[in-house]
Amino acid sequence: MKITVLGGDGYCGWATALYLSRQGHDVAIVDSFIRRQWDFELGVQTLTPIRTLPERLRAWKRVSGRDIGSYTGDTTDYQFLASVVERERPDAVVHFAEQRAAPYSMIDRQHAVFTQVNNVVGTLNLLFAIRELAPDCHLVKLGTMGEYGTPNIDIEEGYITIEHNGRTDTLPYPKQPGSFYHLSKVHDSHNIMFTCRIWGLRATDLNQGVVYGTVTDEVASDEALVNRFDYDEVFGTVLNRFCVEAAVGEPLTVYGRGGQTRGYIDIRDTVRCIELACLNPAAPGEFRVFNQFTEQFSVLELAALVQTAGAHLGFDVRIEHLPDPRVEREEHYYNAKHSKLLDLGLEPHFLSESLLDSLMNIAMQYRDRVDTSLFMPRVDWRRTRNDRRGPAVDKETERWKAGASS
Repeated sequence: MKITVLGGDGYCGWATALYLSRQGHDVAIVDSFIRRQWDFELGVQTLTPIRTLPERLRAWKRVSGRDIGSYTGDTTDYQFLASVVERERPDAVVHFAEQRAAPYSMIDRQHAVFTQVNNVVGTLNLLFAIRELAPDCHLVKLGTMGEYGTPNIDIEEGYITIEHNGRTDTLPYPKQPGSFYHLSKVHDSHNIMFTCRIWGLRATDLNQGVVYGTVTDEVASDEALVNRFDYDEVFGTVLNRFCVEAAVGEPLTVYGRGGQTRGYIDIRDTVRCIELACLNPAAPGEFRVFNQFTEQFSVLELAALVQTAGAHLGFDVRIEHLPDPRVEREEHYYNAKHSKLLDLGLEPHFLSESLLDSLMNIAMQYRDRVDTSLFMPRVDWRRTRNDRRGPAVDKETERWKAGASS
């Protein structure tokens, strides 16, 4: 298949582009490199040293013998994006090209507005480009399980059948997004569903859980292909952060009681899910929703798993509860369905102690790049302006701890 990966220089996008290329697909990457700029803005660096995209692509050609095309530009620039779609005429477009961090969207008004404009406008531009230039192209869009929130009923895959006043209908599952970022993804879903209905586009919305890990077979084939390993409080996912904290002897930073439960997925399963969606496209006019995760854990359960795995490696791993900078339920019901990708053939990698060992060993390998000040949350979602030069929860920590222990 001919597949264009938007955001192909990023964490999920890079691993996906390499995997699809290895599987024999004709892959092109589109990226503006803004993700790299956000590191400079926030004063952080990914744990693993990342080469430039041209270096990465040359290394991939050397180890695989396969070319991956690349285009540099912004999805909010319609003329640029349309020119890529017109030139590539892809069978599928995989859309990762969005600001994907909830904390980033909650820093202040500027970051909230940027997140929504970047994400919603970029997706709208893509929908128009597909309709005008490649109407049979299948859009595979990375959504998020965070669109659903934490309802007190089971979470279905995109749709729910309800009975009301004696009548029955199947409707989009209610959305309860928890940040301006998650709101942007809900807007995306609505816009995609609308264009499928009125223009006959075909699209699959992959509501992905929290991704962990950094290594795939392709990434591991050469040092120059190494993927991002983000551990900071804005872009770092919780399991990656815990593993780095354990490896350098810092306490695991659990927000609140730690009962926040979410779906989780290994990066190796992410790339396979993308291919399964591409190989089994939606029908014209169909808007499909797949919940893309393999296991559910609470934050405290993850911390306990890391603590146990760390002990086996000789680490003294402590768990520290902090006031939750987010506005969320710290204990709640959570049961989300996720059978559709399994039905298509996904064979999941489940979280294991050996994987946790691997993540902590990577952290040890690059420990000289760890900045421990980045573990503490600096973005308080109750504020409209956040100064990221100091922790958001310092003044509340001792009072919160006293209340939690009483």
